[in-house]
Amino acid sequence: MPHLLYREERPVPFTDPTTDPGTAVPLTADLLDRVADWGRAETSAGVFHLVPVRVGRDLPLISRWMNDPGAAFWELSGPQEVTEKHLRTQLAGDGRSVPCIGVLDGTPMSYWEIYRADLDPLARHYPARPHDTGIHLLVGAVADRGRGLGGLLLRAVSDLALSHRSSCARVVAEPDIRNTPSIAAFLTAGFRFSAEVDLPEKRAALMVRDRSLRHSL
Repeated sequence: MPHLLYREERPVPFTDPTTDPGTAVPLTADLLDRVADWGRAETSAGVFHLVPVRVGRDLPLISRWMNDPGAAFWELSGPQEVTEKHLRTQLAGDGRSVPCIGVLDGTPMSYWEIYRADLDPLARHYPARPHDTGIHLLVGAVADRGRGLGGLLLRAVSDLALSHRSSCARVVAEPDIRNTPSIAAFLTAGFRFSAEVDLPEKRAALMVRDRSLRHSL
């Protein structure tokens, strides 16, 4: 499969690499119940789905996003190698964290990390439950920020997680407490503020979306 050239100024086709040997996470990995198979979500902004990262295809785009001032809280600005190291650390693991590109109506427009929060160092800092699913999100293109897409897509992805992971009762996130736009997006998406937690690298807002409250928030 040839690499795709992404141009933010116009949509480009995006083919799912679900049978490609270059796929980031082994297709047999099941710690997150095969994120690549979660399917598409119909949203008011268009059809959205997650595609697991392939470094050779996606690194230039993700690195460019990480060097935008809007990505400051990720602390991955700098040479492309900085982002590459971050991605490869996840991809060398056992599938407990799956980095993904978010594709909206065929256009790559966001970076996601879907992870097992109960197997993550985060679990030492809050009362984790088995199969808690964590989410990190960066809306990549500047033109896509400030339009409410963050909250819309966080709801869509947390819905996908709860629909495809029957063992998961909660979706959690831990944005920096200073990142008020991110916290607002999670609240819009039906997450509730649970607590402030002191993590090694930041003070975070623990955001939780409960399966039992999924249809009421």
